[in-house]
Amino acid sequence: MHPVRIWTVKMKMEAGKRMTQPKALAIINEVRKAIIGKDTVVCKTLMAIIAGGHILLEDNPGVGKTTMALAFSRAMSMSFSRVQFTPETMPSDVIGYSIVNQDTGRLEYRPGALLCNLFLADEINRTSAKTQSALLEAMEEGQVTVDGVSRQLPRPYTVIATQNPLGTAGTQPLPESQLDRFMLRLSIGYPSAEQEVGILKQTEGQRPLNLIQPAASLDEVVQMRREAAGIYVADDLYRYVADLCVATREDPALRLGVSPRAGGALVRACRASAWMGGRDYVVPADIHLLFYDVMAHRVVLEPQAKMSGRDPRSVLEGVMGRVPAPKLIK
Repeated sequence: MHPVRIWTVKMKMEAGKRMTQPKALAIINEVRKAIIGKDTVVCKTLMAIIAGGHILLEDNPGVGKTTMALAFSRAMSMSFSRVQFTPETMPSDVIGYSIVNQDTGRLEYRPGALLCNLFLADEINRTSAKTQSALLEAMEEGQVTVDGVSRQLPRPYTVIATQNPLGTAGTQPLPESQLDRFMLRLSIGYPSAEQEVGILKQTEGQRPLNLIQPAASLDEVVQMRREAAGIYVADDLYRYVADLCVATREDPALRLGVSPRAGGALVRACRASAWMGGRDYVVPADIHLLFYDVMAHRVVLEPQAKMSGRDPRSVLEGVMGRVPAPKLIK
């Protein structure tokens, strides 16, 4: 077990630098105009965007995955592009291509859909592995390379990908290497009866997306990312995250544990969570809030665990229960 350490956290951020937090709340309120009753998912999506991560939305058709991506792009003044992935979608549709200019005889680059602030990869598992892999460099390095020339993507940049758990015949599952690029995997879920009444009433007037107004400029989004990146993380919490990651690799129910990239993604997401919560420091509760969303899509179960009815979350709950969290005393 960890020795219980006591530390104090110095408030490192000036009061003036915390003024973008109302902007975060304003963004959430704008998105809620289109997404009713799913505040937890909306907040976690914003955490990932502020942390500079990418989101995989896995859910049944018609629950609002595409709508939520559009809502965030409008509320955050982000240029938006969408590709509906099919088996015929080519990598050049995503990252762009070069074509010969007949007047000059030189190759000229034609940007693909990926060159925007928020890219929606709709039903990403319906395209070929070759096209899926076109996203890897963009998601990890923030650039695309065409004909040996690398081009930086706009800042800020986020990928939101969707896939449906049903109707998977003929689909191409995302490989572990690409799943590892997504900071969070989230599920919106069906609304309650009361929430669905609110959704049905929305259809009586204009489209909810048309009601969304920009709540933050791109410069303000960049500033939010910069402030969140400066949130303090104590050494014991770094060790706690590392111990959780190691525990997944040693669990006999898992054929594949999480990578070091997963630990870094969890820390960045926790910084965004702390910042949105008005704190200058991360606490264990931030880790507990995001642990399953960050880790569940990165682990692979052993066949025996599947046969016994276990799923990634139940295994990760065991990991969380075995690894003691440090105690923070302010």
